[in-house]
Amino acid sequence: MTSSKPVYFLLVDDMEENLLSLSALLARDGLELLQARSGTEALELLLKYDIALALMDVQMPGMDGFELAELMRGNERSGSVPIIFLTAGNVDRQRRFRGYEAGAVDFINKPIEPDILRIKADVFFQLKRQQNLLAHQRDMVRETAEENARLLTESRQYADALKEADQRKDEFLATLAHELRNPLAPIRNGLQVLRLTKSEEKAEEVRKMMDRQLTHLVRLIDDLLDVSRISRAKIELRPSRIALQDAIQTALEVSLPLIEKENHELTVEMEEQDLWVDADLTRLSQIISNLLNNAAKYTPSGGKILFKVKRDGAQVVLSITDNGIGIESGTLPNIFDLFSQVDHKSSHAQGGLGIGLFLVRRLVDLHGGTISAASEGLGQGSTFTIVLPLAVAAQPQTISGDDSGQAETAQAKKLKVLVVDDNIPSAQTIGWMLELIGHEPTLAHTGLDALDKARSLLPDVVLLDIGLPDITGYEVCGTMRKEPQFEKTLMIAQTGWGQDRDRELARQAGFNHHLVKPIKLDELSALLGNSAESAA
Repeated sequence: MTSSKPVYFLLVDDMEENLLSLSALLARDGLELLQARSGTEALELLLKYDIALALMDVQMPGMDGFELAELMRGNERSGSVPIIFLTAGNVDRQRRFRGYEAGAVDFINKPIEPDILRIKADVFFQLKRQQNLLAHQRDMVRETAEENARLLTESRQYADALKEADQRKDEFLATLAHELRNPLAPIRNGLQVLRLTKSEEKAEEVRKMMDRQLTHLVRLIDDLLDVSRISRAKIELRPSRIALQDAIQTALEVSLPLIEKENHELTVEMEEQDLWVDADLTRLSQIISNLLNNAAKYTPSGGKILFKVKRDGAQVVLSITDNGIGIESGTLPNIFDLFSQVDHKSSHAQGGLGIGLFLVRRLVDLHGGTISAASEGLGQGSTFTIVLPLAVAAQPQTISGDDSGQAETAQAKKLKVLVVDDNIPSAQTIGWMLELIGHEPTLAHTGLDALDKARSLLPDVVLLDIGLPDITGYEVCGTMRKEPQFEKTLMIAQTGWGQDRDRELARQAGFNHHLVKPIKLDELSALLGNSAESAA
């Protein structure tokens, strides 16, 4: 390890030729020779540079070498600089003592012996080089120590973050297992009851219960998929000019069963005049219903929930206030973080994956709005406030009465539907659903079987699974699209894969639509209705 810092010698003499000869005599790599022609110039250089050795003439006009040395010793910066006096005459004992007292380390008489001067000067050159090297090493050690301390601090922070993330992951997985089992248990129990009961009334009650639990299960999975999409910035809104009241009404329909189940008193304060916003109706309804459900879950039975909607200039403010368990001050700043939850051990909390409020915040952000949470603490309830921009101008979109009549007529037309799924129970239940809404299903369980049946049946619609045991649904669709008789056939992908890439692959393969399992009957019915209308 070396230091590239130069070593400085100061040459002080009032005669130019003496300075030149000294410079020529002492010149070497790594040494810079500073020249001063008076004591004043020398002092200026001493204040600017870290001098390793000063070679000074004793006899100089104005300020002689002894006076300069005494001034140097009185200054903190130059007080320790070694001095070699150069003199042309004999120096008596008293003057020599004065020189040593002023800080001289040696006297050299002129004419100077070059080798002697070089040897003596080299001692101070090497000494300074060692000092510079030690200072450099000390700085490196200090920098290394500081860097190690910084890395240690960062590693501890990373370790703490990983530990916290691992703990939150474990808690999330445990919560996920719990939340998934919650709806699965009553569904399984419901099947047992349906198998044993002879009461149609009881069977209908069980079917409704199972439908609710399955809807809840699908919603949990959808939330997980939304988190994945949002984390990868893949979620897309489908905004349109809508009345905010429509989104609120949809959200209330979703949340009211839970609110009524908990015997809560819900008060809605909202202007009668339409409040127009540019928003994705489905996502905006999801935001509101998530907050209403959150209020219902964390409020003791028989609580109160106040939902207020009011215009504020060019914005609309939505606030949902409950008198529930509230939020601790330490939890409040992180309430919208992923996997953040109010203490699930609370007797009033009804679980959750800790992703609902995270989704709400991100969806509000995508709509150009803001959301905040407030609470006075545990037992003091909470308020969630959303601020959204109002649309500049409102142009409601209406549907003529003739359209609905045509849809009803089209829906009545029976369609031949080829259902392709290697999961036999799934295919059978889809077939039953199609029969109940007036269509004619045919089932196939492999890709090759589907091609054979399609060529003989010439279906109006093909409801096609992607993951088949022989060839993929993409290949089946691509093969059919190459045959003229299937050019206009409605091809619907039904699959458990619901990412944006999966939808794009389906589009490239030739599918008209992409449905994610479990398929909603109303969504499928609407697609078939449009197909029937086109065929009519």
